[in-house]
Amino acid sequence: MAVEVAAVAASGATSTLVGLAVTEAWTRTRTLLTRVFGRRGDGTASEADEELRAALEELTAALQSEDPYAREDAADRLRRRLRRALREESETARELVALLREWGDEDEPTPAPAPAPVAAAGPAAISYAVPPALRPEGPPSQVPALRTRFINRAAELDDLERSAGGSPHVDVRLLAGPPGVGKSALARHWAHTVRERFPGGRLYVDFAAPRDGSGTGHGIGADVTDAVGHCLRALGVDETLLPPSLEERTALFRSRTAQLRVLLVLDDVTSPAQVRALIPEGPGSAVLATSTSKLGELALDGARPLPLDPLTTEAALLLLADRCRAERVEAEPGAARRVTELCSGLPVALHVAAARLVNEPRLTMAALAAELADEARRLPALSVGGQSPVTAVLDTSYRRLSPELAHGYRLLGWIPGPSFDTATAAAALGSGFASAEVLLDVLEDMSLLETGRDRRHRFHGLVRAHARERAAEEEPEGGEREVVRRVLTHYLALTAFADRAVRADRLRVADLDALLAGRADPFAAPGGPGPLDWLEAERPALMATLRAAGPHRLHTPGWQLAESFTVLFLHHRHLGDWRESLELGARYANAAVAPAAEARLRTLLSRPLLDLGEDGQAGDELTMAQACAEVAGDPVLLASTLEFTGRYWDRTDPARALDAYRRSMELNERGGEPRGAAIAAFFLGRAQSANGDPELALATLRQARTDLLALPDPDHRMAARATAALGRVLDVLGRTEEAVATLREAAETLREREGYAYEAEALEDLVRVADRPGADRSRLRADLARIVEIHEEMGSPRAEALRERLRAVQEGDGL
Repeated sequence: MAVEVAAVAASGATSTLVGLAVTEAWTRTRTLLTRVFGRRGDGTASEADEELRAALEELTAALQSEDPYAREDAADRLRRRLRRALREESETARELVALLREWGDEDEPTPAPAPAPVAAAGPAAISYAVPPALRPEGPPSQVPALRTRFINRAAELDDLERSAGGSPHVDVRLLAGPPGVGKSALARHWAHTVRERFPGGRLYVDFAAPRDGSGTGHGIGADVTDAVGHCLRALGVDETLLPPSLEERTALFRSRTAQLRVLLVLDDVTSPAQVRALIPEGPGSAVLATSTSKLGELALDGARPLPLDPLTTEAALLLLADRCRAERVEAEPGAARRVTELCSGLPVALHVAAARLVNEPRLTMAALAAELADEARRLPALSVGGQSPVTAVLDTSYRRLSPELAHGYRLLGWIPGPSFDTATAAAALGSGFASAEVLLDVLEDMSLLETGRDRRHRFHGLVRAHARERAAEEEPEGGEREVVRRVLTHYLALTAFADRAVRADRLRVADLDALLAGRADPFAAPGGPGPLDWLEAERPALMATLRAAGPHRLHTPGWQLAESFTVLFLHHRHLGDWRESLELGARYANAAVAPAAEARLRTLLSRPLLDLGEDGQAGDELTMAQACAEVAGDPVLLASTLEFTGRYWDRTDPARALDAYRRSMELNERGGEPRGAAIAAFFLGRAQSANGDPELALATLRQARTDLLALPDPDHRMAARATAALGRVLDVLGRTEEAVATLREAAETLREREGYAYEAEALEDLVRVADRPGADRSRLRADLARIVEIHEEMGSPRAEALRERLRAVQEGDGL
C-alpha cells in the first residue's frame, strides 16, 4: 500500500478506535478485535501482525487508565505499527481498518482527531507530553536516543572507547565533518553505550537551537551563558541561585562537577567558547562535541579531534541494506553501489533513499539510481565536494508527494524553531489536526522528518533547507509571512493562557480577550500541563517565533507574545532569553506605535539588565519607559514603572527609591489596582527600614500584608514575604519575642506556598536570633537542618558551609 494511503488509513482507524472507547460500542469492539486476531492464531501471523496485536492491547489498557499521556503514547504506537502493517500488505491490518471504518460509520462515535492529552483539538491545542518535572530524580540523562539502529563507524567508536571515562583527566573530543555525515548520530549512540561509566549524569546541549530562526540573539556569549545555566539546572541548582554572568556560572559549574564523573554531549558547536565553558572538573569526565568546523583553537585546551568523513562505499552499502533489507541490495548490487555513490556516503541522503525503497516496493534499485543521476542538482551552500547529493535524493522523494502533501512539506519548512508538535504543524498549515497528522506520518515514513519520544517533530538541517528552497520557488509571495503569522497566533494564545494560569491578576497591556474567546484552555483541563513546564519546554520555539516576527513586520502580535512570555522568566532566570525577548518586544511595540506596550516592556527589561549588572542601561530603559507611560496616560502603567524604578534606586539612592514607591502607591490606588498598591507598599516598607526608619516601616509593611490578604484572590505568598519583612523590622526595634513569632509564621506560610528560598531566609533570621547569648536555642538545630535541606535541594554553593554550621551545633550540643 502506498505510504500516503497507509498514513491516512492508519490515522483514521486509530482515531475511530479511540472514539469508540467512549461509546457503548466499546465492549462489542473489543470482542470483535479479539476475533480478528484469533483467526490468525494458527502460527501464520506475521511479525507485523504480532506487533499490531501488542499495540492494540497496549491501547486497550491505556484507554482504561486515568493517564492522558499513556493514552496518547499508546495511540501513537498503534498508528505507527498500523502504517507499517498496511505498507507490508498485511491482511490483518486491512481487515482491521475496514472493520473500524464500518463501526465508526455505524456508531458515530465522538471523533478524536488526535489523542491530544491536555486539550480538545482546536486552535490552541497542545499535542505532546510536557515533561512532568524540570529536574527528575537521579542523575540527569539528557542525550536523545536514536530512533533507528546504529551501524558502521567501528573505527571511530573504538577511538572513543579508549578514552571513555578511564583516565584521571577530563577527555575532550571533537567530531568534525560536513553536514549530514552522521556526527550527531554517532555522538548520541556512543553516549548511550557508555552511560554506566558516567554515574554523575549525561548532559546534552544543542547549540543549533538558539541559532534557528531569523535572529541572532546576543551571539555566542548569550548562547553559552544559557547553556551553562541549562546544565546547572540539570545538576540540581535552583533557578534562584543561578548567577547572572557567564564567568560566575562557569565557576559554579566547575565547582558543581568537581566530585562528579559526567559526560557532556555538545551538538553543533561553532565556537571554542561554547566548549571551554562546559568542560567539567570531575576526574574521568568527558566532553564530546560535534561541529562542521575543525575548531583548531581547542587543541590548546587539550581537545583531540576525530574527523568524520562520508561513509565508504562498503559502509554505505551496509547502511542501505539495514534500512531497506539486505535482499534488495543483493538483488541489484551494481545499482545499489551506484545509489551509495550518488548519495556521496552521507547517511542523511542514504536514509531518504532507503525510505523510497521501503515505501515503494515496485521501485527497483536501478530505477532509483537512474532518478538520482538524472536529477542531480546543485545547492552550493550545502554541497560536498562541489556537489549536492542531498538535494538530488530529496528531490526524488519530494516528487513522490501528492501536490497537497508537497505543499504541506514546503510550509513546514517555514516554521520557526528547531522542533514543533502536531498542533503547531496544524497551525502552520492552516489545516485540521488530523490532516496535519497524516502529513507528518508520511514525511516520517519517508525519512524526511524525525519524531522524537516527546512526539515533537524535527527536520534535519539539510531537509529543512530543501523544504525552504522549494517553498521559495513554488509558494506565492507572502507565503512565509502567512505561516509565521499563523504559528505566532497559535503560540500567542497558548502563552497567554499559560500566563493567566500562573497569575490571573498580573498587570498586562495586551487585550487578548477576543483572541482567547472560544479556545480551549489546556492548562485548565484535567491532567493539563503545568504552565511553567510548558513554557520551559517550548522556550526555544517561542524565542525563534519572536525573532521571526520582526522581519515579517508582525509587530503587534510580536510584542504581545513578548509580554505574555515574560511570566516564565519571572520564575526561571534565563537572563539571555529574557533580555532578548523584551528587547524585541519593545522594538516591536515602538514600530507598532503602542506607547503603553513599549512602556511595559521597557519596564520589565530593567529586571534582567539589573541582574546582569548592566545598571546604566537598566536606568536608561526605565527613563524611556516612564516617558512612554506618560504619553499613554495610564496611571497604573506609570505606577508599575515607578515601582521598578524604585528597585533601581534602592541600589544607589534610597531617598529617590522612597519617592518612587510612594508615587507608585498613589497611582495604583487612583487607578483601582489594590494589588499593585500593596506590592509597592511592601517595597516601600523595606526601603524605609533600610533608610533608618523602622517605626514607619512597621506600619507600612503591616498595611501591605493586610491589603495583600484582602484581595479577591489573596496573594498569600507575597503576604508571607511582607510578614518576614515585618519580623526583621521588629527585631531591629528590639521586640525579639514578636520578631521570632512573626518570622516563624512567615517561614511556615512560605513552606506551604512553596516559596522555599524565602523560607530559608526567614529561618536564617531565626537562627541569628537564637545564636545570641541567652536566646532560646530549642529550635536552632531543626531550623538549621531545614535550611541545609533547602540549600541542598536548590544546589546552592552555600550548602556545604551550612552543613558545617549544623555539624558544629550538633557537636556543641553533645549529639
